[in-house]
Amino acid sequence: MTTSFGAANTVIPNNPNIRIRSFNGLKPSHSLSIRTNLRAFPVPYASRSSVVRAVSTPVKPETETKTETKRSKVEIIKEQSNFIRYPLNEELLTDAPNVNESATQLIKFHGSYQQYNRDERGAKSYSFMLRTKNPCGKVSNQLYLTMDDLADQFGIGTLRLTTRQTFQLHGVLKKDLKTVMRSIIRSMGSTLGACGDLNRNVLAPPAPLVRKDYLFAQKTAENIAALLTPQSGFYYDMWVDGEQIMTAEPPEVVKARNDNSHGTNFPDSPEPIYGTQFLPRKFKVAVTVPTDNSVDILTNDIGVVVVSDENGEPQGFNLYVGGGMGRTHRLETTFPRLGEQLGYVPKEDILYAVKAIVVTQRENGRRDDRKYSRMKYLISSWGIEKFRSVVEQYYGKKFEPFRQLPEWEFKSHLGWHEQGDGGLFCGLHVDNGRIAGKMKKTLREIIEKYNLNVRITPNQNIILCDIRKAWKRPITTALAQAGLLLPRYVDPLNITAMACPSLPLCPLAITEAERGIPDILKRIRAVFEKVGLKYNESVVIRVTGCPNGCARPYMAELGLVGDGPNSYQKRQTKDESFGDFTNRMGFEKLQELVEKWEGPAKATARYNLKLFADKETYEAVDELAKLQNKNAHQLAIEVIRNFVASQQNGKGLSCISQQAASLIKAPPIAA
Repeated sequence: MTTSFGAANTVIPNNPNIRIRSFNGLKPSHSLSIRTNLRAFPVPYASRSSVVRAVSTPVKPETETKTETKRSKVEIIKEQSNFIRYPLNEELLTDAPNVNESATQLIKFHGSYQQYNRDERGAKSYSFMLRTKNPCGKVSNQLYLTMDDLADQFGIGTLRLTTRQTFQLHGVLKKDLKTVMRSIIRSMGSTLGACGDLNRNVLAPPAPLVRKDYLFAQKTAENIAALLTPQSGFYYDMWVDGEQIMTAEPPEVVKARNDNSHGTNFPDSPEPIYGTQFLPRKFKVAVTVPTDNSVDILTNDIGVVVVSDENGEPQGFNLYVGGGMGRTHRLETTFPRLGEQLGYVPKEDILYAVKAIVVTQRENGRRDDRKYSRMKYLISSWGIEKFRSVVEQYYGKKFEPFRQLPEWEFKSHLGWHEQGDGGLFCGLHVDNGRIAGKMKKTLREIIEKYNLNVRITPNQNIILCDIRKAWKRPITTALAQAGLLLPRYVDPLNITAMACPSLPLCPLAITEAERGIPDILKRIRAVFEKVGLKYNESVVIRVTGCPNGCARPYMAELGLVGDGPNSYQKRQTKDESFGDFTNRMGFEKLQELVEKWEGPAKATARYNLKLFADKETYEAVDELAKLQNKNAHQLAIEVIRNFVASQQNGKGLSCISQQAASLIKAPPIAA
């Protein structure tokens, strides 16, 4: 239910029930007369410490009582880093294969994590993972080819597409970091802010549709990403010796960033929004259009939804706040959370509203215990009404009532589609987002030959953009020969499945995810067949190697969360077909059905005349299928699917029966 807030342009009067304590150091130039002694978080963790504010400079007035408020180690590292430079700049010059603890925290802001191969025993073999920052998942032709080259020259030979529409490059050695970073920057790419305590990559629907709402959503995502990009120059100082290789920012972004009419900025600071402390933890934003939930809108700190009029003209935005997936292993006071409705803003105000939300988190998010530092815990503690009131102080207006939205749908954007400008785009499924081997070689050849730009999707897939219609046939043929199949040839379970990289490189991983999900999906498919579910029926399955939720498992119908070696926690959630079913039935009823279930009813033998010309052929295929725990129909479909995928488009279809026959006559392979 939405609440009416009255006039949209009314500045909020001081609320005696909401008191905001000022912070030490250089203060924003606002003069809120309200103060607070309210605890920011409830039991069980409120008593651990009071809220710690962002500090623009560590210098305190001499007249102030010298009392220290508890801060996490990372907060001190950030404050003493000279805006994310020291000691990383010195550590990169040493001969050691790794960097020290402080530099390990700081390099995250530059878009990199230090890792080591956990499959190996003995001395640790250190390397670095680099993550790019690609608002809307947009990747230029030049950047894609550069990333492809870097993966071979300095990485482990593979590219990984992430759930936040970016690349991850694994296996880069410390001595090669500057070369790799410089190459990315000179190809008009960036890794700045892809990790660390600041705004991460901004999601948006990846489809290159020439539609007003999609184009507006994507432009808004790019503007929000620009607004919240660090300004102090540490990234360019470190990797390209201070040379700033950037495109000009839109004037509306510059204006919103510099605006301090409601006390949002640190005046005269190299980081007007972030200060020396940046944010308490990572911060995630997604923008989308009504119905298109390819971005998992409610899992973000801020969810932005375009609202258009009856003519399709964008008018403003609905805002959700407080989503987040991560939690701490076996600590029940941490939890995943869905975003809540904050309100509506006209389109010209979106950057100011987003900035106000970020500043509210900057000033009030916990800085003493990083387990509770995400904005979702602040909102959970305060409640949405108090949070809205404080945000409105920094926004300078009241939010308008939330506009009604239609039901959300998952849109994969896979397959061939019209862009709307005469061109085509082709969405390709990539298992777990891992581009390697022949697939990698073929993608590069196509992207290079046809000079294509690409998009990365929030479901770890890739979209080839701006394809001329005359190119469709040769591209389809080349893709099929490399195993990049159209969605109708991919198991429906695989289409929506996601997994994080997990072992061997992620230091947080408790068990397998990416390497384990292929077998998990096969076992689930076998269960489907055993209980008689049709092939085209599916369940959204997501697997993570730890509770941090990088593959958003808590939003899946079946989420497997790493709990220990070869062990997972299982959770089913709503908003999808299987989830709706479980909610409607309830836990007790489901448990009753499971306990009473005696297995699928055995159907009489039958054959599909669309696949088999005669009963003899059917029985021969059925006999072979039993050796693989399949039925004749499933095996025949598999043979046809594999054959079509391996042949040139439209050729050799008359030979299918011959291949099937040869398969039937072949002797079984000994176990």
